[in-house]
Amino acid sequence: MGKKVAKLLNIVAWLTGVLVSLAVGFAMTGGTLTVPWLPTLVTQVAGWIVIVTTLVSVILSAMKQ
Repeated sequence: MGKKVAKLLNIVAWLTGVLVSLAVGFAMTGGTLTVPWLPTLVTQVAGWIVIVTTLVSVILSAMKQ
C-alpha cells in the first residue's frame, strides 16, 4: 500500500508542477505577470519558453509511460 500512495503523490506533485508552469507561462505571455526591470517582450518570450518546455516534458513523459 505504501508504494501506491507514494506513486499517487508523485503523480499529484508532477501534475501540480505542470499546471503551475502553464499558469505562469500564460500569465507572462498575456502580460498579467511581469518581471521588473525587464522589457515586456523579454517577459513574453520567457513565458513562451516556459509553455513550450512544459508541453515537451508532458509529451516526453507520456511517451515514456
